[in-house]
Amino acid sequence: MILAGDVGGTKTSLALYRLEARGPLPDRMATYPSREHSGLDTILRDFLGKGGAVERACIGVAGPVEDGRCRLTNLDWEVDEASLRRTLGVREAYLVNDLQATASSLPFLREPDRAVIREGEADPRGNMAVLSAGTGLGEGFLVGSGSGYVPLASEGGHVDFAPRDEREMRLHAFLRAKHGRVSVERVLSGPGLHDVYRFLLEEEGMAEEPGVAVEVAAGEPQRAIVRHGLAGGPGACAETVRIFCSVYGAEAGNLALHCLATGGVYLGGGIAPAILPALRRGEFQSAFLDKGRMRNLLSRVPVAVILDPAAPLLGAAAYAAAGGVLARPPGSRS
Repeated sequence: MILAGDVGGTKTSLALYRLEARGPLPDRMATYPSREHSGLDTILRDFLGKGGAVERACIGVAGPVEDGRCRLTNLDWEVDEASLRRTLGVREAYLVNDLQATASSLPFLREPDRAVIREGEADPRGNMAVLSAGTGLGEGFLVGSGSGYVPLASEGGHVDFAPRDEREMRLHAFLRAKHGRVSVERVLSGPGLHDVYRFLLEEEGMAEEPGVAVEVAAGEPQRAIVRHGLAGGPGACAETVRIFCSVYGAEAGNLALHCLATGGVYLGGGIAPAILPALRRGEFQSAFLDKGRMRNLLSRVPVAVILDPAAPLLGAAAYAAAGGVLARPPGSRS
C-alpha cells in the first residue's frame, strides 16, 4: 500500500493506492483544509487512524524542495522527509514538488482524464510538460528516455511576466504598482484572474456587467468572473477570460520550448478545466504558436487539459512506486 499526498496552501489531499500491473489504483482518499491544522503530521495521523498499513509514501508540496525539506510558499508549514518516515513508520518516503508529482501522473492518465485542445503529433519518447494555474502557477516536466521518464521539478511560475503588446505593458505597470516585482503567476492564477479584471475596470475603463459587482464582492470573485466571462459578450469578465487564455497560451508555448516538450503539454490545476471552452478558442491557440521561427515545431506539440483532480495524488503514488524513474506502463499510448 502506498500513501500519496498533495499539500497546498488551501487544502491537503491524501490517498492510499494499491500497486497493480497497469499502475497505481486508488483505495481511499480524503481532503483536509490546510489552514485548519498546525501541520501535516496531525493530518497524516487522522487519515491513517481510519485504517491502512503503509509500505512507502510520496508527498507533493507546493514549494521548492531542498535536501528533503520544504517551507511551503503559501502556507506556514515546514515538511521534511525524515519527519514523514518517523510519522509513517516507513523506510521509503519521498518529498517532491507538487508539479513534479503531477508530471509523474502523465503516463498513467486515462483518455477520459484529459481533454485535448490541440491534436499535434506527439513524439512517443519525447519530453512532456505540465503547467498548472490555480491558487498559484506551477510548472514541471518529464524527461523521456529509452526506458521511461524522469520527473523534474521547477519554480517556473515565478519567472518574470513578459508583456507582448501595449495593453500587456499597461497590465504589467498596474501589477507592478500593486505587487512590486511581477511574475507570470501574478497573471496566471486565481488571484491573477481577479487582478486582470480590476485592471480592465480601473485602468482600461471597461464597464462592469450588472450584478457582477455583487457576486465579485461576495468572496469568490474568480468564480463569478469565469462564469460571466464564458458567456461571452463585450464586458470586462469576457475580456478578462480572453486575456487570461492568451497569456496561458503564451506561457504554455514558452514552457514547451524551454524543455522541448515534443511529447505534449498538459494544463493542470483547477482553472483550466473551468475555462475549457475558452481555451479551445483562438486566443490560447494563436499565443501558443506565436514563437517566430519555432512556430512549425510547436505546431506538432499536442496540448491537453488534465480533468482528473486527483492527478497529483496518482503521480505521487507512481513516483513512490518507481523510486523516481517512471517506466512506461504496459499498453500506454507512448
